[in-house]
Amino acid sequence: MTPLPVFVLLSLVCLCKSDDRLTPEKSLNAGDKLVSSGGIFALGFFTPANSTADTYIGIWYNKIPERTYVWVANRDKPIKNGSPGKLAMSSNSDLVLSDSQGRTLWTTTNNFTSATTGTAAILFDSGNLVIRLPNGTDIWQSFHYPTDTALPDMVLPLSTNDGILMRLIAWRAPDDPASSDYSMGGDSSSDLQVVIWNGTRPYWRRSAWDGSLVSALYQSNTGFIVTETIVDRGGELYMTFTVSEGSPSMRMTLDYKGTSKFLVWNSNSSSWEAFIEQPSPICERYAYCGPFGYCDAAETVPKCNCLSGFEPDGVNFSRGCRRKEDLKCGIDNNFSTLRGMKTPDKFLYVRNRSFDQCTEECRRNCSCSAYAYANLRNGSAYANLKNGSGAADQSRCLIWLGGLVDTGEFRDGGGENLYLRLASSTVDKESKVLKIILPIVASLLILASICLVWICKSRVIPVGVR
Repeated sequence: MTPLPVFVLLSLVCLCKSDDRLTPEKSLNAGDKLVSSGGIFALGFFTPANSTADTYIGIWYNKIPERTYVWVANRDKPIKNGSPGKLAMSSNSDLVLSDSQGRTLWTTTNNFTSATTGTAAILFDSGNLVIRLPNGTDIWQSFHYPTDTALPDMVLPLSTNDGILMRLIAWRAPDDPASSDYSMGGDSSSDLQVVIWNGTRPYWRRSAWDGSLVSALYQSNTGFIVTETIVDRGGELYMTFTVSEGSPSMRMTLDYKGTSKFLVWNSNSSSWEAFIEQPSPICERYAYCGPFGYCDAAETVPKCNCLSGFEPDGVNFSRGCRRKEDLKCGIDNNFSTLRGMKTPDKFLYVRNRSFDQCTEECRRNCSCSAYAYANLRNGSAYANLKNGSGAADQSRCLIWLGGLVDTGEFRDGGGENLYLRLASSTVDKESKVLKIILPIVASLLILASICLVWICKSRVIPVGVR
C-alpha cells in the first residue's frame, strides 16, 4: 500500500479535530452537525416530531436511538416555514443563529469589541457547548443557560451574589420546546431549598438543606450511585450531581407536567427509566395538606394527616388542621419531637446559634410554633460562608412563626427532627410524636407488674418455704 503524503495526513487530523467545534471560518448549516470527541453528544438543526414548520438548533445524545434533546438555543424563536438556518461564530467571539433572510434569531453576548484569532465553540462529551479563547479561557457555556435538563457535573445556583438565579424551564409540550409555566431552581427567598414553580406559585418544594450530602442508589444489572451535593464557589451556593464511573447516560429533567425526574437510559429496553420523581405522591404538592397538616409518605397509601396535637379543620384537608388546645403566652409549653420530617416552608433563618439557643429562640417568642436545628460543620464548604458579623456560620437554626405549611414525613427514614410547640396539657394518644423524656415512675411500675406476672406463672417457691 502506498503511504499517504504527510500533508494529507495532517489535513485529515485537522478535519477530525474540527468535527466537535465551530470557528469563524467554519459555520454549521442545515444537515450538518457537531459531534463531541467521544461521540456522546451532537449539536445540529432539528424539527420536532409533530412539527413541519419550526426548526431549532439543539444538543442531543448522539448514540441513543430515541432522539433526546438536552439543550435548545432558540426555543422561543424558531426558524419558521422550513427556512434553512445557519449557526456561525462572529468575528467578536459570539455564536449567532440566523435564518435564510439573514435575521438574527439567537446569539450569545460576550461583549468582545475586537476579533480574537483562534477562538472556537467546542462541544464536549459532558454535553456542554463552550466558547473558548486561544489561551484556554471559557467566555460562554451552554451549561449556564439550560433549558429543561441538567446533566452530571452541571451546576444549578441556589444563591448568587447578584441575586440572579438560573432555573430549568420545562418544554410547553412533548414536541414543543417553547418555555412553559413550569420552572425549577433555587428559592430567591432562601438559599437553602429548591422549588418547582407553576408561574409564580410554588408547585413543589424540597425541604431546607440540613448540611448533609444527598445520595440515591439505583440498582440494576450494573448498579450505579448518584450523589447530589451543595458546593460553595466564592460565597455562592450551587447544587450539582455526579454519577459513578461507567454509569449509563443519566439526566435530571423538568417535564411539561411540572414533574422533576432523574432518568437513566436502559439499553436493554431502549428506553429512559425514571428512578426518582417529584412530586410523588400527589399530597407532596405544595401546601396540599393545608396549615399544620402533613403528607404522610410513610403510609402504605400516602395521605394527609394532622400533626400531633392537631385535628382536621373541616371535612377535608383544604383548610388544614387546628390545635386541640390553644397555646397561652407566658405559660410553659412542651416541645415534642417529630422525626423524619420534611421541614415546613416560610421559616426564619437565625444564624450562629447552638441547639439550646435555637430552642430558647423559639421558646421566648409566643408566635413561634416550631423550630429545627442542624450542624453544618461536616456538611460541606457551606459551613465556611461568612455571615454579616464576619464569623463562620456553622449552624442552621430555623424557626416558624404562625402556621406550618408544606410539611411531610418521609418513608425512607430521611428528613430531620422538627420540634413542635404544644400546650403542656395536650395529650394525643394517636400521635406519631416521640416524647423526649419518658416518666421514670411509670416505667418502673410497668416493669414491676411484668415481673409479678412472670413470678406467678413460673410458680417460683420463695426461699425458706418447703
